[in-house]
Amino acid sequence: MKRLFLLVFALLPFVSSATPKYWIYLKDKDLNETPAVSPQTLECRQKLGLTVSDDTDLPVNKAYEHLLQSQSIKIINRSKWLNAVSANLTSEQAMKIRELDFVAEVVPIDPGFYIARTQPIEKAQMAPVMSQVQANAFLKEGITAKDVTIGVIDAGFYGADSSFSLTQIFSNKRILGIRDYVKPGRPGELLFSTAESFSDMHGTEVLAAIAGIDHQDQIQYGMATNAKFYLARTDYSMREYRGEEDNWIAAMEWMDSLGVRLINTSLGYAKGFSDPSENYSPSQMDGKTSAITKAAQIASDRKGIMLIVSAGNEGDDRSWEIVSAPADAKGVLSVGATNGKLWNRIGYSSRGPEFLPYVKPNVSCFSLYGTSLSAPVITGFAACLLQANPKLTNKELISLIEKSSHLYPYGNNFVGYGVPQASRALALAKAPYLPSNSRLVKATGKSFDLDVTSSDSLVAIYRKKSDKDVMSQQVAKVQNGKISLKRQSNEKFTTVDLRDYVVEVEWN
Repeated sequence: MKRLFLLVFALLPFVSSATPKYWIYLKDKDLNETPAVSPQTLECRQKLGLTVSDDTDLPVNKAYEHLLQSQSIKIINRSKWLNAVSANLTSEQAMKIRELDFVAEVVPIDPGFYIARTQPIEKAQMAPVMSQVQANAFLKEGITAKDVTIGVIDAGFYGADSSFSLTQIFSNKRILGIRDYVKPGRPGELLFSTAESFSDMHGTEVLAAIAGIDHQDQIQYGMATNAKFYLARTDYSMREYRGEEDNWIAAMEWMDSLGVRLINTSLGYAKGFSDPSENYSPSQMDGKTSAITKAAQIASDRKGIMLIVSAGNEGDDRSWEIVSAPADAKGVLSVGATNGKLWNRIGYSSRGPEFLPYVKPNVSCFSLYGTSLSAPVITGFAACLLQANPKLTNKELISLIEKSSHLYPYGNNFVGYGVPQASRALALAKAPYLPSNSRLVKATGKSFDLDVTSSDSLVAIYRKKSDKDVMSQQVAKVQNGKISLKRQSNEKFTTVDLRDYVVEVEWN
């Protein structure tokens, strides 16, 4: 049987470059410049009721670029959103550039993130997630993300053009554009035919999870089988470092300039740098610190982009445990991973920081081998909803997906609002509300017997210290139509996940 390889994120040391990369933040822009976006982008924003254009659409000031170049600075990438450029600088150059009157700040971009570990997946293992999210509900209505364009930012797309599961995309010429930010100027088509490690296949697997269907074996991997795509490679497998955040931001801005409204990225940045002082700290996953998170929030708030991000695979890492950047951004849809049977958090899936005032991850779905696979499943889900209702804004779409999920409104920092359900999502796309599938029960004392209706003998429960923060995830028995709960110390809420409906127990 043909086997696929899903590439899971791991954090490993690397060999530092001789000349570090820096962000050079600039003070202002030339307001007489023309916005660097397409008419299609402007038209799309107008239809969505967004500000049609603002200063973040203006290019970086060319006069400042020339002045930097006169200092022998070779600019690598430009970010009109952040009003910054990136460049490799010696410490002496960095000190000199800081003194220029048009430079606001010079910030080192720390290296060290790797995509490394590979694990095999049998194709049949994709079937449970399609069933879990009710993909058949889209198929019954003929919804396949037709006329929806998706951006994919990843580590490589080796073999995509010869993959049986992606034949329909390439034969129908639905790859609209390709850019390689790791090796600029190289023809994009070479991404399909050259590889230096297994990581160069990562984007291929992501693409299959969004839109894959193997007609030969009659297996469907993703829901957006008729979508169109722009692809960008931003991560170099042989030498990964946080400096590649600016590649990612450049890819986002390129896709925005083309009017792309839906983007998937299964990349994330946390720790693992060769110099421990350069690591992000967990407290910096606050939705506002890293450059990549700032750009993601701009994309959400000011560009109307729906960005779907893998939550991260550090759930079992006691020194980290939480989501990575940019999954911490409030405006992105962060996706965690569940097991297939009880739909609760699988061990490796990163949880949301307790200090965030909002729920992360937003939702979750089944994946045995990484949130880098669960995120593209939900990207295909979102693309189908955009076909069903193209007028949905990015924030309306996030809200709709959350509301369609099986634990809504009782989300938590382990699995978010749970697993999105296509039947509920389609109904919500056409109407403002649905009958509730939730129940709130108040309990007093140290124990409580909850009456439930369930065909399962075992169900997942979440014991919470607040309305969103989980103390522990457990399994409870259903006996004679009841679940016996014993309150733990500091437990304020208990979420009982019955899959068809959810019960929130509030302890007094």
